[in-house]
Amino acid sequence: MSTAFCLARHCLRQITPRARALQSHGRHFSNLPPRSPTYPFTGRHARGKSVLWAVSALTPAVFIQLSEEDHGDGKTPEQHMLEASRAEIRKRVPDNYHGLRRAWTGFYLFLDNFIYEPLATGFRFLHLLIIFVPVIVTTPAVWFGRRRKDCDNERSGTLWWYGFLVRSMERAGPAFIKLGQWAASRSDIFPLEMCSVMSSLHSNAPAHSLANTKRTIVKAFGGRPFEEIFEEFQEQPLGVGAIAQVYKAKLKPGFAAPEEADIEETPKNMRQRMKKQVNVLVKKAPRNVPSSYVAIKVLHPKVERIVRRDLKIMEFFAAILNVIPTIEWLSLPDEVTQFGEMMRLQLDLRIESANLTMFRKKFKDRTTAWFPYPYSEYTTRQVLVEEFAQGIPLAAFLEDGAGVFQQEIADSGLDAFLHMLLIDNFVHADLHPGNIMVRFYKPEQISLPLGRRKTDTNPSNSTDVTDQVLAQLLPHRHHPQAWLAQLAEIEQAGFRPQIIFIDTGLVTALNQTNRTNFLDLFKAVAEFDGYRAGHLMVERCRQPEAVLEAEIFALKMQHLVIGVKSRTFSLGNIRIGEVLNEVLSMVRGHHVRLEGDFVNVVISILLLEGIGRNLDPNLDLFKSALPILRQLGAQGGGSNLLKSMREGDTFMLKVWVGLEARKFLQASAESVE
Repeated sequence: MSTAFCLARHCLRQITPRARALQSHGRHFSNLPPRSPTYPFTGRHARGKSVLWAVSALTPAVFIQLSEEDHGDGKTPEQHMLEASRAEIRKRVPDNYHGLRRAWTGFYLFLDNFIYEPLATGFRFLHLLIIFVPVIVTTPAVWFGRRRKDCDNERSGTLWWYGFLVRSMERAGPAFIKLGQWAASRSDIFPLEMCSVMSSLHSNAPAHSLANTKRTIVKAFGGRPFEEIFEEFQEQPLGVGAIAQVYKAKLKPGFAAPEEADIEETPKNMRQRMKKQVNVLVKKAPRNVPSSYVAIKVLHPKVERIVRRDLKIMEFFAAILNVIPTIEWLSLPDEVTQFGEMMRLQLDLRIESANLTMFRKKFKDRTTAWFPYPYSEYTTRQVLVEEFAQGIPLAAFLEDGAGVFQQEIADSGLDAFLHMLLIDNFVHADLHPGNIMVRFYKPEQISLPLGRRKTDTNPSNSTDVTDQVLAQLLPHRHHPQAWLAQLAEIEQAGFRPQIIFIDTGLVTALNQTNRTNFLDLFKAVAEFDGYRAGHLMVERCRQPEAVLEAEIFALKMQHLVIGVKSRTFSLGNIRIGEVLNEVLSMVRGHHVRLEGDFVNVVISILLLEGIGRNLDPNLDLFKSALPILRQLGAQGGGSNLLKSMREGDTFMLKVWVGLEARKFLQASAESVE
């Protein structure tokens, strides 16, 4: 017990320069307009166990502003939002406290920081010891059993141990469940089969009480009685995750979003009317009034404190393990820091609301994807209220087939991702089939008025028909032939599909350094200089000195790129996922430590290409990238392209011209056939 207590004291006393920077940042935001001021030790809060230490709560609008502004410090929007969030809840004595009140508050903080938290962290450490000591003791099992070729040539004992580790992490709580899910995406560090087993890890957390949910929601709605907020409220959660649970409800009319909140302006002149009609011709999806049906995500009580203690324990053990020479290349302290940032981002639901708003702004004129409307005015740190996404899970199309819509759905998803990556630098970082849905709509009817004739542009006249399509499709679920036949009828009726992305709590945005590294690497690959690409990866990784046989790694990259070059005009037959998997395998074998954001982009490409090829085996990633390159040339990228050409840097032009030539030759070959 004394060891655990000392461990906890050690963890809590680690105050880094980053923490001090957050304190300064917190003072900067103290001048922002308060949303709902809450002071500690007033009323019933003086007797409660939890105290809100921020003088005023940051609104989701502030987070949106943080994500849009260019601060010029090399940090991503997510990092700026996280700093503001952490500064808001930093425990401190308010400056306006004086005399006895200030002394009592300081004493309370001392007890909480140096007595209660160390004891609680110590007991948590003992609990984790009970869970994970058996895992450590059974580690020798990885050397026993026959090798299984169908499981990446791993031994049967290794596979059993992976399963035992996953079950232990499920029992350990939310931070370790998320740790396992994060590890499943890091195939650049961990063996492929381990990542595969980790990907099956799910939360067994019990749902918190409905009474707690109601108290939290009432507080988010400014103290209004629960019965006055909702017309309907499903008391059974739709889902219970490691850190939150989700409900479905219907807002009363006074709380629902107004029509003007989510529809485009009425065209005011001939040019705008013509643009609107052209958008219809190219499958412009109708603007929808946000639904009064909402999804409400509510954090589990005390989850923030539990996660904070677990992260302290992880940081302590990562520092110890990093001393071992054979695993130093993993840079475990840095990985725990990155994982901690990911966890903390999900503990403030205002950040997810801001991400939704940003995605909606970026995709407002695009037809490929749709994001639910966030009710930012009712969103707090503990509660997220967003439009209920009514759609058909992508998993249904992966299992039963997409039929006549397979190419359209696959191309839409890939196009949306490439826009996020190449144009927006704002990528959904949790792209798996569970977070992707498909909705259907009836396109607007085209009308080409020659005079100043008034046209009906009310989006409510172009209704979302997903409910109708659901009623037609659901009876045929798990019956592929009937399912595909019904999809054909839906297509004949003129309905079109559109991708829905949900759960935007995690976003990847490459900072200037990582984006420069990404473009330099892309340049080397585009010029088929695999040797240079390999050396770039080694030189710009986290620990170049820890790389094993850097020259051999560069030669392997050259061999891989030459293989791709030999099939330049049949790129549609190249599975980018297989190429990237091979790269990650080489990275892991040679101890090349890539930046986490960079790996997130690679993993997203892997997931999207895998999903797309499942829907459409002829999916061509390079063909999908061509319109994006054209858009970059037509927009701000055009001046950058000309500037780079004047400076002698023609790699982007080579990529563009090469893809255009390939498309022309393929079209010519098809016409000859």
